[in-house]
Amino acid sequence: MRHKKAGRQFGRDTSSRRAMLRNLTANLITHERIETTDAKAKELRRVAERLITKATRLGKIAYTAQSELSAADKARRLHAERLVSSYVPRFGVKADGTKVDVVEKVMLDLSKRFEGRPGGYTRIIKLGNRRGDNAPMVYIEFIDATPVTDKQAPEEPAAAVTAEPTSAASASAESASTASSGETASNE
Repeated sequence: MRHKKAGRQFGRDTSSRRAMLRNLTANLITHERIETTDAKAKELRRVAERLITKATRLGKIAYTAQSELSAADKARRLHAERLVSSYVPRFGVKADGTKVDVVEKVMLDLSKRFEGRPGGYTRIIKLGNRRGDNAPMVYIEFIDATPVTDKQAPEEPAAAVTAEPTSAASASAESASTASSGETASNE
């Protein structure tokens, strides 16, 4: 019986499972949204949120410049950085080929973003089943990431086009309402 045995095994040995979770965690931090299976996403959530919590518990120490920190704060920050870097690889690569320092992104960007939040940094969005093996697929992303949409429409040109006629229409509507209110006031 597997009582009190937390975590999924995924039919892999320990080193393969740990390598898979390390790579998934690094990709989630680098890209902020990845597509994976439901079971892997649920296990990834545990790992990623623990790493981010290590950075957010430092508070402002996590993203303050090294020169402004005291010796004790530098030691706390270094310890947290080493804990994070012991789990994830130091660098990740984005789709365009640029290198991203994963540990620095956790310490500087994500810790500042989730500073006042007590956990729950990720969300899982169900996508349906994969065609080949019918595995349930999901997006896992950070909660403040841009929402997933089928068609990304540019917001600026659409707002600019609708703003001009709206202002002219509202001006004519205001003048019409003023005229009609004046007429009703004079009729009474």
